Amino acid sequence: MLSWAKATGLDILVFNVVQMMFLGNHCQVQTDDGFLLAVQRIQDGKNTQKFGSPRPVFLQHGLFQGGDTWFLNPTEQSLGFVLADHGFDVWVGNVFWEWSWQELAEYDLKCMVNYVYSVTNSKVLFVGHSQGTIMGLAALTKPEVVDMIEAAALLSPISYLDHISSQLVLRAVGMHLDQVLLTMGIHELNFRNDLGVRIMDYLCDGFMDCGNILSAITGKNCCFNDSRVEYYLEYEPHPSSVKNINHLFQMIRKGTFTKYDYGVWGNLKHYGRMHPPPYDLAAIPKSLPLWMAYGGNDALADTTDVERMMRGLSSEPETVYLDSYGHIDFIYSVNAKVDIYDKMISFFSSCGQAASIWSA
Repeated sequence: MLSWAKATGLDILVFNVVQMMFLGNHCQVQTDDGFLLAVQRIQDGKNTQKFGSPRPVFLQHGLFQGGDTWFLNPTEQSLGFVLADHGFDVWVGNVFWEWSWQELAEYDLKCMVNYVYSVTNSKVLFVGHSQGTIMGLAALTKPEVVDMIEAAALLSPISYLDHISSQLVLRAVGMHLDQVLLTMGIHELNFRNDLGVRIMDYLCDGFMDCGNILSAITGKNCCFNDSRVEYYLEYEPHPSSVKNINHLFQMIRKGTFTKYDYGVWGNLKHYGRMHPPPYDLAAIPKSLPLWMAYGGNDALADTTDVERMMRGLSSEPETVYLDSYGHIDFIYSVNAKVDIYDKMISFFSSCGQAASIWSA
């Protein structure tokens, strides 16, 4: 049995700390299909008054993570704290992986951004990491979402996945783990319960060292504090739906950035065509400022796939490339503020102050 698989309160402790330190508040957003989503708001950083009117920024976490991921490092290293201390009105999305990322992009993310847009009367700055960037890119192909976004910053951006090098993920794909679980009627993958631990033991046993589950999944990372791994694992990994994993594995197998493949008859029912439609990255307008940070040591967001994605855009994004950075470094690196976050904040500043949505 793997030692990291222990029960925890997940987001509760971290967000209690955030609420106490930053006077944050908890909001509920109802999606168009009737589900309630939790959104946290942190308005009062250390230097809020110095920066004038706060601009809303929405943070969307990645796969097997929750909104707490933006606050697990010390305040000077955690993006949520850093943005609040620089005068931003920070909103943190939490999605529950009951569906594929397609539904999360088309329903959950859209509704959460619309809520922030309506409450603040301002266009929203978007930040996503890992699967949060898949959701962001998919959502930004829709004009009604773009109309609410001032600029987007993507960390470890993912759309195409056919060059990933994570040995654990590739082994799971090769074993058709997603399809086996669906056939068995299992709809949630939770590495903290008995089934999840047995699956991980089977994937790892005799093939790779999975003592550090973060590195086993994401590959080697250069710059986070190894002594904090046990602390991170008190909050991660979060569960995900098997349908979500299945969608990602479809992308790996086919080398495509498309909607969920239901099979021929299912596709005809859902899309009116035999094959799932691709997301058209060129539909993201040139007028939307984009910023991306990616690393040469990332086992999930491979540079070949990132560059393929950028070629499909209608505009050239501003980029930061860090050769030694791995997938998790963009969230947990002890040097992230200098290497990444300060540059992101400069990018947001260059986009100008957000205007009221009610102004002419």
